[in-house]
Amino acid sequence: MKRNHRSAQFKSRVAIEALKGLKTINELAAEYEVHPNQISQWKKQLQVGAVDLFSSSRAKDHQNDEALKARLYEQIGRLKVELDFVKKKAAG
Repeated sequence: MKRNHRSAQFKSRVAIEALKGLKTINELAAEYEVHPNQISQWKKQLQVGAVDLFSSSRAKDHQNDEALKARLYEQIGRLKVELDFVKKKAAG
């Protein structure tokens, strides 16, 4: 049996169609040539993923990323000062 690898764009389009409910899963399966169970799985993944989009954990992740970036820039600055000092000592 050949496995078809569908793009994320295709999967999301089909899942959104399923979520709208304008057509049955079987109608969508026939239209997009995908097994109905697969469409049901994509629909469920979309529903679960949509909750994550609006969760506060994304905001916390962003804060953590910003804090890490600030620490790294601070460390880069310190290392640059040290390097300049060592270069000045070696030249003089």
